[in-house]
Amino acid sequence: MAENKQQRKGSGSTERSLSHFSLWSMGTTASAAPQPVYVASPLESVHGNGMADSRQSLSMSPIHTVNIHNNKAKSIITNKVAPVVITYNCRQEFQIHDDILKANYKVGRISDSMPEHYLVKGEYFMVQDVYSKVDVLNTTDHYGAPNFRQVKGSYPLYGMGQPSLNGFRQVLQRLQAQGQEEIIFFCVREEPVVFLHKDDDFVPYTPRRKENLHENLHGLEKDGTVEKLELTIRNELYDFAKLNEDVFYVYNDIEFFKDEPQKISIACEEDIHVTEEVYKRPMFTMSGYRYYRLPLPVEGAPLEEDFDAFVTILRESPSLFLSHNESQKLPALLFSCQVGVGRTNLAMILGTLVMNRLRGDLQLPPQIEEAAASEPRPLFQVIQHLISRLPNGQQLMEEVDHAITLCSEMHNIKEAIYENKSKLEGIGEDYQIQGSSTKDYFLHRTMQSLERYFYLIVFNAYLHEQYPLAFVFNFSQWMCRHAWLYRLLARMNLSELSAPAELVTKGARVLVADECLAPDVLSTVKEMKAANFRRVPKMPVYGVAQPTSEAIGAVLAHLMDEKRKHSHVLWVNLQEDLVLEGNGQILTPRESSQPDQHISVPTSDPQVLEKLETSLKEEILQAQKWLEVILEHEKQMKMFKSCLTVQEIFNQHKSSHQGLEYKRIPVTDCCALREEDFDKLLEAMKSALAEDPHSAFVFNCASGRGRTTTTMVVSVLTLWHFKGFPECADDEIVSVPDAKYTKGEFEVVMQLVRLLPDGHRMKKEVDLALDTVSETMTPMHYHLREIIICTYRQIKHEKTEKECQQQLLRSLQYLERYIFLILFNTYLHLEKKDSWQRPFSLWMEQVAARAGVYDILNQLGFSEFEDPRDTPLARLRCRWQQQNIHSLPFRGEFI
Repeated sequence: MAENKQQRKGSGSTERSLSHFSLWSMGTTASAAPQPVYVASPLESVHGNGMADSRQSLSMSPIHTVNIHNNKAKSIITNKVAPVVITYNCRQEFQIHDDILKANYKVGRISDSMPEHYLVKGEYFMVQDVYSKVDVLNTTDHYGAPNFRQVKGSYPLYGMGQPSLNGFRQVLQRLQAQGQEEIIFFCVREEPVVFLHKDDDFVPYTPRRKENLHENLHGLEKDGTVEKLELTIRNELYDFAKLNEDVFYVYNDIEFFKDEPQKISIACEEDIHVTEEVYKRPMFTMSGYRYYRLPLPVEGAPLEEDFDAFVTILRESPSLFLSHNESQKLPALLFSCQVGVGRTNLAMILGTLVMNRLRGDLQLPPQIEEAAASEPRPLFQVIQHLISRLPNGQQLMEEVDHAITLCSEMHNIKEAIYENKSKLEGIGEDYQIQGSSTKDYFLHRTMQSLERYFYLIVFNAYLHEQYPLAFVFNFSQWMCRHAWLYRLLARMNLSELSAPAELVTKGARVLVADECLAPDVLSTVKEMKAANFRRVPKMPVYGVAQPTSEAIGAVLAHLMDEKRKHSHVLWVNLQEDLVLEGNGQILTPRESSQPDQHISVPTSDPQVLEKLETSLKEEILQAQKWLEVILEHEKQMKMFKSCLTVQEIFNQHKSSHQGLEYKRIPVTDCCALREEDFDKLLEAMKSALAEDPHSAFVFNCASGRGRTTTTMVVSVLTLWHFKGFPECADDEIVSVPDAKYTKGEFEVVMQLVRLLPDGHRMKKEVDLALDTVSETMTPMHYHLREIIICTYRQIKHEKTEKECQQQLLRSLQYLERYIFLILFNTYLHLEKKDSWQRPFSLWMEQVAARAGVYDILNQLGFSEFEDPRDTPLARLRCRWQQQNIHSLPFRGEFI
């Protein structure tokens, strides 16, 4: 009995008669005589889409029946040792894996004319991984793998598609025959692959969705590694075969489905190999062989942790590191994805960049160098900015371009950007592809390929700096010390800068009156002609919504009257939207289909905004036609007799108010100020105070709420540093829900407080400034500390996942805004002795980044309630990119 229990703990099949074990020991009185059992119809629980669902629990009672498609009932007998399946005639028993017990396993079929069978993970069909058509280079027979190739030049870098077990052995033998003593193999696939026994080989298969049998699955391994997922799939395949006379159904021809599905025999678990078994076992027979799984994304750039994993491999490989003797032979690096194109190509480029650092002798074959030199391409603006800021940026880019050329036999990453850009800009209004616009599709493709190129240049810069230092920092840490790279990355799409002004006169865009966007909740229009006008108590700091020319005049008269006597006024406009005054009303262009969503212009240069506004003004005046305007949520048609840009309005007022100084510092709505935004604000205030110590400061955004309040706080903190801080009162004892959080005491904030010199004081002064600024704006219901937790709490009330993500992003942006205010106050304290000669942006890069501030911001979240690692928005890369992504139609050109 003990022997039988031990046998059942194994995962293999055990065939023996019932006389070898006692059914009584399993707590059942099952008889060898035929029993009346329930035989489930294979068509039960069939859904409308042809998928069948069998959800019978395996643990409800001592004996259960399993719904199987061949109508042969199986009894499941459970006990404390393991569940055991016994066939109808009691001639066979075997153990079911634990994984299948936890799953609601299902059956389904591709079409009504095909047989029904079990589905992997309850929904996936097993499809042969590669077929002959993908082998463009026709190398499978000769080399063992599809699209097998070596990088041009002398480096021992190889790429290939997915081979079978025998094919992989053939590849290794060929490399050995070429004299390669050390071979490092990288599987760069992120999707699960299993190898099924077929003839005298093991052939790769992957799970696919019925809706798209050609597309691999990604992001399935949320609770573990892809290796664990492959083991789970193997267990399911084995169990399902055992429930169907050692047969499982797979698909080889998903084009015409001739003779599909195919039956494949699975008699034991050894008939199924997972990726590790195929690729790791040669380590026992080849002393110079090593294997790594380095999952890379199909589209876009790898994540920072993917680069970290690659760097870890470099650290562990003496032959790829500084200790490598130049007289030694370079190791062969072999990369493989499914077809051997996209991810393999990316990995080969990474390998080439490493070899460059190892040997420093990158040379293109003459014919390739001539071809590359004959086709110069204009640089994308984001790449121009990147190489202008990186040390030796031009050289870094050229090295990447050369590496791309060397690896371009199957695919050229850089050419893909221009091809996608050309297709994007050649599409009219507005063809559909798979439910979304073709413009959206090719915009996504262009962004992804440009991001990949961007990261290759950045990673090359990292190698140049860190390779000689033996990688003191991994790539993630290095990126956090160069957070400006994420700022650049967030503004790759500059198409809005070239959006034609005629969009408004042709009806694609509509003009929206500001009174719709900025309700006057403080009731100041009647007296001041401006919405939401307010002052910080006892300080010359004012906030207001976007004013008309008349309102600006009223505010200036108020500030310069006999009571206040401000002879110098600094007015800062924070709008990044395009703004015009037409017929005495403030107007903003919006998409006709989405008038509630503002159009963010991706520039921090006020002159660019002024040029765009001037073009829009000229288009409106020259059109001399009735244009659609949304006024108080009603559409009206208006003819414009007058139209002015904001700059023109202030220029007019300067002639009558000599002490007026106007600045435009575009700030993204709801987000923290960028580092350079703080620089511009501080510089403007320093200049104003040098001109007149009694200057007044006025700030406006669209509504006078978020951005206006934030910059007013910046102004208050700056003035306190010039003129002295008020007394900080002791903390009040507050007994209301979420009091801890309305006081800003989030775990990530307190982590920063512990890091900063005199951190508690830094936070307390910011809190005092927030309270001071918010004292006169109660009806607006905007207090930064409170709105952080209020926005986060709102997530649970949203109905869709998209809305939840938007609320999470917004709450994190408010949290980041609060943290940056604390950092700026710290900067003001620490740099005061030098009169703030070093800009805040430079201080953040040279001091705060080194202290780990961006590392904190790179795992930003509400760790009190959830793990920040569970959301990509916790990362700088994702969060800063998302704040500039809008679901608006693509306009203009991809610059």
